[in-house]
Amino acid sequence: RQFDRLLADGERFQAGSLSFEVLATPGHTPACVSYRIGDAVFTGDALFMHDYGTGRCDFPGGDPHALYHSVHERLYALPDETRVFVGHDYQPGGRPVAWETTIGRSKRENLQLRLEHTEAEFVRMRRARDATLLPPRLLHPSVQVNIRGGRLPDPEANGVSYLKIPIRFTSNDER
Repeated sequence: RQFDRLLADGERFQAGSLSFEVLATPGHTPACVSYRIGDAVFTGDALFMHDYGTGRCDFPGGDPHALYHSVHERLYALPDETRVFVGHDYQPGGRPVAWETTIGRSKRENLQLRLEHTEAEFVRMRRARDATLLPPRLLHPSVQVNIRGGRLPDPEANGVSYLKIPIRFTSNDER
């Protein structure tokens, strides 16, 4: 079997003594989810520390409109005191690494998506920001494995699996 269990939005499950709730939070990618555990939510790349903002939306299937709704309708609907644990931290301004904020602080201070930001403002900002970002170094290999649920591509005729990297040339490039 490829997966032990697929989880749906709103589904609850137990891991030891912990009770988890699945919150669909698409936008960074179409399959993003957050996990609520008691008074905490683990947001992956939907919501970062308040001084950085949100995850980018220029990955395959990413959608800034969906991310806006995920944050406003799912995450910002949680109680203000809900602890937010982010997927990773970019340490803007060289500050020490941080991993926890709150929903209330994010609503008030999130650099890219405060509670009062409109969808149009967020989408405009997110598209402009994403246009300046280079693809992550391992994006193409990651997509090829992720789309197969963690499996490598099927072997080719020679029995070897390959991760393929696209190469683009412009008329000014040397070949």
